[in-house]
Amino acid sequence: MDVIGGKWKVLILWALDERARRFGELRRLLPGVTEKVLASHLRELEADGIVHREVFDEVPPRVEYSLTPLGASLNGALEPLGAWGREHVLGAAPHGLRAEVRAPRR
Repeated sequence: MDVIGGKWKVLILWALDERARRFGELRRLLPGVTEKVLASHLRELEADGIVHREVFDEVPPRVEYSLTPLGASLNGALEPLGAWGREHVLGAAPHGLRAEVRAPRR
């Protein structure tokens, strides 16, 4: 359960569902997450084999995060949770909340 524990891990996984993303892009997609918490969660997800961190040999340096096959399968398992949230939480949420990261639709 630690793999998806915490407020942000599931949202990070859903943000990475469509494509690889850079750290700053993830910060923008997850309003309210601190840099420290995002970095910590990404490290934990990488250590658990859920997220892949790729460092490109460029100037300026570029790092992208993407789902591993294990992470993609975890997102598939979390889809029913996302569907429940769309129906019961987002349906009754103020409009601004609906713009935040949502579960992938399969």
